[in-house]
Parts: sequence; C-alpha cells; structure tokens
Amino acid sequence: MAELGAGSLLPGDPASNDQEQELNERLKRLYPAVNEEETPLPRSWSPKDKYSYIGLSQNNLRVHYKGHGKNHKDAASVRATHPIPAACGIYYFEVKIVSKGRDGYMGIGLSAQGVNMNRLPGWDKHSYGYHGDDGHSFCSSGTGQPYGPTFTTGDVIGCCVNLINNTCFYTKNGHSLGVAFTDLPPNLYPTVGLQTPGEIVDANFGQQPFVFDIEDYMSEWRAKIHGMIARFPIGERLGEWQTVLQNMVSSYLVHHGYCATAMAFARATETMIQEDQTSIKNRQRIQKLVLAGRVGEAIEATQQLYPGLLERNPNLLFMLKCRQFVEMVNGTDSEVRCFSVRSKTQDSYPNSPSLSPRHGATNPHLHSTGADSPTYSNGVTPSNKNKSHSKYPGASSASSSPSSSPSSVNYSESNSTDSTKSQPHSATSNQETSDSEMEIEAEHYSNGVAENSSTRIMNGTYKHQEILQGGDSSVGNGVADDGCGSRQLCGGNQAATERMIQFGRELQALNEQLSRQYGKNATHKKMLQDAFSLLAYSDPWNCPVGQQLDPTQREAICSALNSAILESQNLPKQPPLMLALGQATDPSPGNVQDR
Repeated sequence: MAELGAGSLLPGDPASNDQEQELNERLKRLYPAVNEEETPLPRSWSPKDKYSYIGLSQNNLRVHYKGHGKNHKDAASVRATHPIPAACGIYYFEVKIVSKGRDGYMGIGLSAQGVNMNRLPGWDKHSYGYHGDDGHSFCSSGTGQPYGPTFTTGDVIGCCVNLINNTCFYTKNGHSLGVAFTDLPPNLYPTVGLQTPGEIVDANFGQQPFVFDIEDYMSEWRAKIHGMIARFPIGERLGEWQTVLQNMVSSYLVHHGYCATAMAFARATETMIQEDQTSIKNRQRIQKLVLAGRVGEAIEATQQLYPGLLERNPNLLFMLKCRQFVEMVNGTDSEVRCFSVRSKTQDSYPNSPSLSPRHGATNPHLHSTGADSPTYSNGVTPSNKNKSHSKYPGASSASSSPSSSPSSVNYSESNSTDSTKSQPHSATSNQETSDSEMEIEAEHYSNGVAENSSTRIMNGTYKHQEILQGGDSSVGNGVADDGCGSRQLCGGNQAATERMIQFGRELQALNEQLSRQYGKNATHKKMLQDAFSLLAYSDPWNCPVGQQLDPTQREAICSALNSAILESQNLPKQPPLMLALGQATDPSPGNVQDR
C-alpha cells in the first residue's frame, strides 16, 4: 500500500474529486486519441514496479530515497503504473526536484518493462535518462554524453516523448534542452532514479499545469504534419480525392522499393512517379542485399551509386559495419562466405579488404547516380575532434588493436543459388528495363551452414542474374536451405574466422576514429559490445545476445539506409501515407475542418 504523506488527499475528499476531474480533463485535452479503457495513461508511480530503496508518498507522486547511498550499487528507480500509449503522438511529464539530497545523483527518463530497477535510468538496454549531477544523457549505457545543464533543488525537469519520430527531449524550468535520444522503442514507461540519501522528487503527470508549454509544442507539430500532407504534390487533377489517395499509395510503393508494383500501379491509375525508375531499382537492390545478410556488398553498392552518402552519415556507416560483423558470424557476408569456395578450389584470397568501399573498380551493371567520391581510410570524412566524457558502471572501453588496411570485396560476389528457379516478377522487366540492365555478375558461395548432399549450393560456378530476384526464395534470409546442417561460426572455416577477427579489429579502429572526430558515442559502444559478445559463446545462435543473428534484425538497418538514400535525393524519408495514417485518429477540431 502506498505511503500517505502530508498533503495527501484521501479518496472521497471533495478537493480530491476536483483534482481528479481536472486531471481527466487535462489528459483528454492533451491526448484526445487515447482510449484509456484499452491503453491507460501513466498517472502515478507504481508501488509494485520499484526497487526497495524507493519510498512513495502523496498518492504515489512523491519519490524519496531510503537506501545507503554508498555507491552505484545502491541506485534505485521506479516506473510509472503504465507505459506511454502510442496513440498519444506526443507525451509529456514533469518532475520537480524537492531536494537534491546528499549528492544529487538523480536520473529522469524512460525504461522498458523488465529493466533492472537497481540502476539509474539510462544505464541498461532500453533505458534512457538525463542525470542531475553532471547534466549528461545516458542511452542504454553506463557511458554518458554531454547534453544539458545540471539540475538541483527547486528545478523542474520535463521529459517529452515524440512518438511520431521516436525522439525524446527534456526541458528545464520551462525551456527545451533539445533532442536527447532518437530511435526510441515503443512501450516505454516514465522512470525516475535516485542514489543518495535525502533525494526527493515530485511527479506531475497532468495533475497540475505544466511549466513547459507542451500544448503549444503539440500544436506546432500538428500544423507541421497538416502542412506536409497539404503540400503533397497531387498533379494536374488537383482536388480529386481519388487522385490524392492514388499518389499517396504510389509514393508508399516507391518508398519501399516495390518498383514493379509501383510501375504497374502508375500505369493502371495514370499517376506519375516522382523518382526515376533506375533509382528505385538501385534502392531495391541495396535493400535486398541488406535483408539477405550481404551487408558488405550493400555498403559498396551504396558508395558506388550514392557517392559521399555514408561519409556524410558516419553513424549510419558504423551501424552498417556492426551489422556486417554480425553477418560474418552468421556466415552470410561475402567477406567470410567466399572462403568456403576458395578453400575448396585452392584459390588464394586477395588482400584483406578495407572498411572503406573501393571506388576504383566499378561494375558496369550498376546504375551510377553521380561521380565517385574520394576514398577515406575508414569510410568517413575527417573532421575536428570533439571532447567526450564517461562515468558510471558499464563504461569499460574496448582495447584498440592494430589492423592492416584491406581492400573491399567485389560487389558482384553473390549468395545466389539455383538461377533456373522461377522469378515471378521478371515478366514486367520488358516493359520497364531490359534484363541486361539489371544483371550483376554473381559468384555462388556457401553461406555458413555445413554442407551435405541435400544442400542446394553451387560451388565455384559463375552465372549472370539479377541480385536476389523475387523468385529466388532460397536466399531470402541469407541462410542456406539445409535442414540437416549444423550452424558453425563463419561456416566453420578457419580462414573465414581469421578474417572476421581482423574485421573486428578494423571495426574497433573505426569506432576510435569516430570517437576522436565526433566525441564518444554510447550507442556505438553498445553496438560494438553486443556484436563482439557473440564470440564469447560456443553457440552464438543460442546465447543471451543471439537475437542479433535473427534475420529480422536486418530490417531496422535496412529501413535506416533506405531513408538516408531518399533524404539525399530530397525525397521524403517517410511516405506521406504513413504520416496521414498516424493522424487519422486525431479528433481535434482542426482535423475535422481539414477533412
């Protein structure tokens, strides 16, 4: 049962009823699309979902620390009663620092269900926090990043979660501090953490007016999305709702690279496609490579087709490289897959590839969209060094290892199998682009699964075929069709394992280079640690971090790369159809008038 402190209101008290009614009205005004019978809003801290060093009072809105506070092992947190409903669109709560206590080691933020409560928010995976003693933000890591000012007794800290673009920003005493976190997962709970005696905070989930003008911020976003939808190009038949919908569907198909379907839809509806067909096919190919686990080839194709894109997006490049390492463990990336064939044919493998894709050699079947960009040592453009800070548990730094400067594998190395299999969408090729324009020379390698007589893998044969055509289901997820084979690290090949280890060293060097240029990045460090942790287990596929090897984990990086390519061409990174659907349940007066 919750502790009752001074100022608490008992149920049935007239003042309590008035406050409850005011809370309901405010929440309904802020989050009109939320049905609280299905997805209740957070209204207080949970007396069940907290660490034992946390005490609650005043209707479970006041939090005080009652532990020893000797070190970080005495940290304690509490989550709200419910996660933030997705229908909120934008969600906001505030925390007032009643007392900073002895040291002011307080964290305010978000966490997923099940995250350890014996920690401050932000220290663990799916946990995010802004800490008062140093002003750092913590994103699923014990290593903090400089973010905002420190906060102490009397300050009011707000936390705003934007579920439209999956970001979070904080406010201090009514002023925004800027974006703290991006790419947030769904179903996060408001969370606070305390660590030293005397620390006391009060939460405001809507019980009182907020210090920050969140309603004005919501109005700005509503106007921004309405304007984006209103500016959507409709063409000559302006005002016809059928044409509006057709264009929105067309842009959705184009966004996701469904080229043949988009072309067929355009012909049937007499709509125009904004993006060039060749560009759509290039994006489609790159996406198929990533989804097949052939990330190294996808990186090189991106560099050749969209020069400078990854150099301008070092975070994206690092994500791709980490995923490439994971696919090496899987045995699906061409950097390690090629060894299976070449070891059998006694071919010598060329010099070790570098982290920077090769620009000198080009593939005549690739559709280039611009001049080649200059080559950099690790695929990123040098820039000025930034300072960084680290503290708290989990902030161990991986050791640097020297590495040679290898050259990249050929983009044409493929994991295709039986090229005579049916390819349903090829019938549309003659109407759009000839098959010869879409072909890329492919070598056929085994992909990390022990081979036997039933394995449908062609060793050492060379054929021409389009990369991962829709009908070629045998490589749909980058795993060989072998029900009898047992999975082995890098396909059980010694040379492939050595190449993977060398690539890991290069990846560590790339991380250090990015740290020198842009400052330490907790997200990068976590990705690196998770990827390297796979090597600590004899069976990486069945270990605590083995979910990384699941083919579905490729989808997020595939989407991020696709959006970056679209942005580089001044096209929307998110299709208008998705934005419209996100606003369809908003019953605000502005929306009713617009409809």
